[in-house]
Amino acid sequence: MKSRATVAADPDRTAGGASAPAGGSGAGDGDGGETRSVRAGRSRAGGARGSRTDKGGRADSGRRTGGITWRQRLRRDRTLILMTMPAIALLLIFNYIPLLGNIVAFQDYDVYDLGITGSPFVGFDNFTRIFEDYRFWEVLVNTLVIFVTQLVLFFPIPIAIALLLNTIMSARVRAWVQAVVYLPHFFSWVLVVTVFQQMFGGAGLVAQWLRERGHEGFDLMTDPGFFKFLVSAQAVWKDAGWGVIVFLAALAAVNTDLYEAAAVDGAGRWRRMWHVTLPALRPVIALLLVLRVGSALNLDFEQILLQRDQVGAGASEILDTYIWWTGIKTGDFGYAAAAGIFKGLFSVAMVLGANKVAHMLGEQGVYSKK
Repeated sequence: MKSRATVAADPDRTAGGASAPAGGSGAGDGDGGETRSVRAGRSRAGGARGSRTDKGGRADSGRRTGGITWRQRLRRDRTLILMTMPAIALLLIFNYIPLLGNIVAFQDYDVYDLGITGSPFVGFDNFTRIFEDYRFWEVLVNTLVIFVTQLVLFFPIPIAIALLLNTIMSARVRAWVQAVVYLPHFFSWVLVVTVFQQMFGGAGLVAQWLRERGHEGFDLMTDPGFFKFLVSAQAVWKDAGWGVIVFLAALAAVNTDLYEAAAVDGAGRWRRMWHVTLPALRPVIALLLVLRVGSALNLDFEQILLQRDQVGAGASEILDTYIWWTGIKTGDFGYAAAAGIFKGLFSVAMVLGANKVAHMLGEQGVYSKK
C-alpha cells in the first residue's frame, strides 16, 4: 500500500525509488502494473488536454474553444441564409432605413424646396414646442385613459374564452366556436365600425327595437362619454379570437397528470383551474401583458380616425391622430417626427418598466434576468 501511494505521488519514480524498467520487469509484476497505470493516467490526462472524442468517434481539438469556424458555419447554413435574405431585405427597407428620416425632428424641414439635405438644423426646438404644447399633454393623457380602459376590459376576455373552450370536451364544437370567435380578426376597421353603427347607432337595430316598444332610443356612436368603452368593445369583438389562440396553445402544453393528481386529491373544476391552469398560463400572461403595456401609445389609428368626427376631438383624440392633424396634414413634419421619437422612447421605457415588474413577480417577461 505504501508503494502504491508513493507511485501515485511521484509518477516518475517506482516504489523503490529507482527508475521503472521500460518493459515493466525487474520490480515485479506489481511495480510494472503500477507504472503502466501511471502511464495510462498520464495518457488520459494528455488526451483530455489535447483532443476529445465524442460518441461517434470523431476527435475534437481542445484548443479550438469556439467550435466550428464561421466559414464552416456559413457553408453549412447557406441554404437557410438564402431563405431569410428576402425577409431581411424587407426589414431593412421598411423598418431600419426609414429611421434615418428621424433627422427631420432636428430640422426646420421643408419638404417642397429644401429637402433633408437643405433644411436648416434647429436642434431641439421641435421637442421644446411639444413640451410647451398643452394640447399635446391633454392628448397624451386621453390616449393613456383609453389604453387603460382597453387593458382592463379587453385583456382578461381572451383568457376567459380560452378557459371556457378548454372545458369543452367535443373537439368539433371547440373548433367551431374558435373559428367563429377568430373570424372578426380578418375584418377591416371600416367593416367593424359599420357593424357597430348598424347595431348601436341612432338608427341602429337596438334603438329601433326600443322605440317600437315605447322606449326612448339612444345613439352610443356619438356619445363622447361612452367612447372609450365603445372602442374597447370593438377591440374585443375584433381581436379577442387572436388572443384565444395564443392561450389555447399555452393550455395545450399543460401536463394532464397535474389535473389527474388534483382530481385524486379532491379538487373540483374551479380548484383545478385556479391551482393548475392559471399558474400554467402565468408566463404567457406576463409576456403578453408586457408587450401590451409597451404599445400603450399605439392604439389603432384607423379605428379612432373613422369615429373622430362623430364624438369630437376632445373625447377621441389620441397621439397618432393628433400627430396626423397638427404635423403631417399641415406640413409640419419636424413637429410630427419629434412627437414620433417621443412616442418611441416612451414605449421603450414602458416595456423596460413592465418587464422589471414581471421579474419582481418571478416571471421571465420579454427577456430574462442575467
